[in-house]
Amino acid sequence: MYRRVALSVVGGVVLLGGAGAFAFAQAAEQAPALTHSAARYTAPDGDRDGALAFATEVTASSGIKSVKVLAWPQNSSFAKEGLTAKDMAAVESADCKPSGQDAVRCTYTAKVTSAVAASSPRGAWHVAVLATAQDGTTTLDTEAAGFTVR
Repeated sequence: MYRRVALSVVGGVVLLGGAGAFAFAQAAEQAPALTHSAARYTAPDGDRDGALAFATEVTASSGIKSVKVLAWPQNSSFAKEGLTAKDMAAVESADCKPSGQDAVRCTYTAKVTSAVAASSPRGAWHVAVLATAQDGTTTLDTEAAGFTVR
């Protein structure tokens, strides 16, 4: 009887230990999370350039490797075909600074000249974000924030 009890206890410990290790591994490999994303567009005025400013907070338990940002007009081909991580590979990176355990605050700013504003489509625009964690997991939010070009 003692052997049966001992085997049951050992089996239970092994089962619980395996489940705990699996849960820990899953938690460590969770994709980056984006929060508090916001964009602000300021049009050029006279001889003064405008700007697009974007900010977001990104959290990943393994740390953040990179954050890529792309502004795109709602009436572009991305709206029909969908934006992919491959599309984001060559876009500009945001500037990220630590903002807590496993978190960074990322900002992106682009100058908007009168010529760029004149050639840009009017209407709704979206900001897409591709966040890559140190462990290689990614999160793509194709509409992390929005703004309007008038």
